[in-house]
Amino acid sequence: MSLEEFKIIDASSLPIGKLISMIARGHTIYLNHHLQDYGINASQVHLLFEISHQRNINQDKIAERCNINKGAVARSIKKLEDKDLIKREIDSNNRRQNRISLTPKGEETLSESIRLLNDWENEVYKDNIIEKELLQQALKEIVIKTIELNKRGENGK
Repeated sequence: MSLEEFKIIDASSLPIGKLISMIARGHTIYLNHHLQDYGINASQVHLLFEISHQRNINQDKIAERCNINKGAVARSIKKLEDKDLIKREIDSNNRRQNRISLTPKGEETLSESIRLLNDWENEVYKDNIIEKELLQQALKEIVIKTIELNKRGENGK
């Protein structure tokens, strides 16, 4: 469907999940395009965020917080380590776990990624369709409800 065709569709006829999916996909395309110069992609930026939010996080916690499998996390961590964006150290309390943190280059890359994310948000919100904070709170509540719904499904309830 073209942009012009999409513009004339009644918003109330579109499922919220479809709209969220379209926003997420468009956001990923935007980020991937603008992150090419840094040699990383949108998925890897999300890992950098998680690593920056919790110093010395382990791979299991990253997988849980990003809702991706441990194998995908391990592959992404290896790529980020090869690019000198993160460092891994063996956890002294559990030698089977690695503690992961950002390198100075990783912090710089994350800062630039945040700038790109802010540019996207500023462009999306420039027409003040809805108050940004209101939308953020509503989306956060949807995420919480979605996680709860999925946990109930996993537990057979």
